[in-house]
Order: sequence, then structure tokens, then C-alpha cells
Amino acid sequence: MSNVFIGLGALSAFISVAAGAFGAHALKQVLDTDMLAVYHTAVDYQFFHSIGLMVIGVLHKISPRHCHSTAAWSMLAGIILFSGSLYILSTTGIKWLGMITPIGGVSFLAAWLILALSYLAGGHTKEG
Repeated sequence: MSNVFIGLGALSAFISVAAGAFGAHALKQVLDTDMLAVYHTAVDYQFFHSIGLMVIGVLHKISPRHCHSTAAWSMLAGIILFSGSLYILSTTGIKWLGMITPIGGVSFLAAWLILALSYLAGGHTKEG
């Protein structure tokens, strides 16, 4: 699974860089200041959590733990739900998508908390 997490993280980072460039060049003239800020929030969170996903993949490669898989899938869900909903909201104005964004945020929080608690507890549960 570590290669999957690293690959998905790298792909997500690629998408976030492309989305950032698109926002800076194509959307700067189209979106108002508030929606452009929302769009850039999506890019930032996607990029940072893409790196997080790759780090989890590396940790999993070094020492496979169940917490890595759980955190990685939660982080990927956060990228899709949080950033995805903000991309669509900012470019289409569909306001109800704002209700999905917090679910993505909770997914991010869960991923980080799972890692924190597992490592702080000193658990050494390895996958088989």
C-alpha cells in the first residue's frame, strides 16, 4: 500500500500545482476576490495534505502499521471532499457544496489525530 499512498500523494500534488497555476492565470480575471481566496484555500490544503499522504506512504514503507492505512485513506477523503468541494463552490457558485467542506475538514483532522495518537501511544502494531 505504501506505493499507492506515495503515488496518490504525488498525483494529488501535481493536480494542486496545476490548479494553482490555473487559478493564478485563468481564474484571476473571472472570480471575485472572495471566491479566488476560497479557490486558493483549496489549492493550499490539497498541496499540504498531498505531501502528508506521501509522508504516510514513506512511513508505511519503513514500518507498516494499520494507522498508516487508516490515516492515508482519511487524508485522501479529505483532499477530495474539502478541496474538491471548494474548487467546485468557487468556480460555480453552488453554495450547498459548502456543507460538504467540513466533512473533508474532519477527515483531515481524523488523519492527523490517528497518526498522533498511534505514535504518541508508542503502538507497534504492524500489518501482516
